[in-house]
Amino acid sequence: AEHSSLLVWKNPATGKNESHPAGEAMGFIIEMENGFKIWHMGDTGLFGDMKFISEHYKPDLVLAPIGGNFTMGPEDAAFAMKTWIKPKMVIPMHYNSNPLTPGTLAEFEAAMKGSKTKIVPMTEGQMVSF
Repeated sequence: AEHSSLLVWKNPATGKNESHPAGEAMGFIIEMENGFKIWHMGDTGLFGDMKFISEHYKPDLVLAPIGGNFTMGPEDAAFAMKTWIKPKMVIPMHYNSNPLTPGTLAEFEAAMKGSKTKIVPMTEGQMVSF
């Protein structure tokens, strides 16, 4: 999926490119009927309230961006998982998909060494059940 917090398109009246805000970055806590909690972090950098969110909602699964530049890189994401959040499982996302998201799964796995959190890498179109 392609997305951005800034959209650029050509104005038909002037023929010039214009940029327009596309909305605020956000994440979601999703609680399933059985109490299983998922934290989809969206595009985010490392911030201190991750600890509060984790303590309050206690997510079982976190979808964490690890690509860098616009999001946490592998090291920051691993720090958040190991130090503040400590979920049962993490699905790394938003990485190594273009030159602006250079973080890799291998870097994240190396940074997560020693953690009890299970890393669940996924490929496009793959489905998993929990």
